[in-house]
Amino acid sequence: MKILPAMDLIDGKCVRLYQGDFNKTTQVGSDPESQLQTFIEDGAEIIHIVDLDGARSGKPEQLELISKLCAKSTVPIQVGGGIRNLETVKAYVEAGVDRIVIGTAAVHDENFLKEALKDYQKHIVVGIDARDEKVAVAGWETETEADYIEFAKKMETLGVETIVFTDISKDGTMQGPNLDQLRKINDAVNCKIVASGGIRNQADLDAVAALGLEEAIVGKAMYEGTVKLRRS
Repeated sequence: MKILPAMDLIDGKCVRLYQGDFNKTTQVGSDPESQLQTFIEDGAEIIHIVDLDGARSGKPEQLELISKLCAKSTVPIQVGGGIRNLETVKAYVEAGVDRIVIGTAAVHDENFLKEALKDYQKHIVVGIDARDEKVAVAGWETETEADYIEFAKKMETLGVETIVFTDISKDGTMQGPNLDQLRKINDAVNCKIVASGGIRNQADLDAVAALGLEEAIVGKAMYEGTVKLRRS
């Protein structure tokens, strides 16, 4: 199981949300550059960064900061939040981002997603964020009528190879991942599924691995020390 420590950014600071609620924000960890170095020193193989400001505005609000982090990083970086056009994808690729997570635009702009897959397929990941099994967009603040399983199947037909799946109700809660929904989406498509949301300890990671998943994003549990990148 490969653990992707999460670094969520608002106004250049590392924060955590509770169930995707921007009104329930807690600053965590060190400044982003120090936190990045800590994750690398602790053994991270890939780091997950979200521009939460960008997720709301639809623009790469923290491109400059993320570019600096990429320049300093010795491991691959995955970035999501505010990626709505090819110019942003290109800018992140040129900055050194390894994986680019497209969420809202995958729902609302299929032509953009197709173009991104055509030009940058090896970099493109689709983020499916769900509340009550319905896909949510715009920083998780707007729910759609799209069923998460049917949407995942559609993404697969377009050529998407990797999906980050988050049950929003679990995110930041330290209550464990939604194993049932992870199992269902993993069974429904051949895409690689990356688990996200609610992971609190090694037992949760083992349960996710037992479903056949190979990667999991861990946020709050990483900062609270209940999940370690290296097992003792």
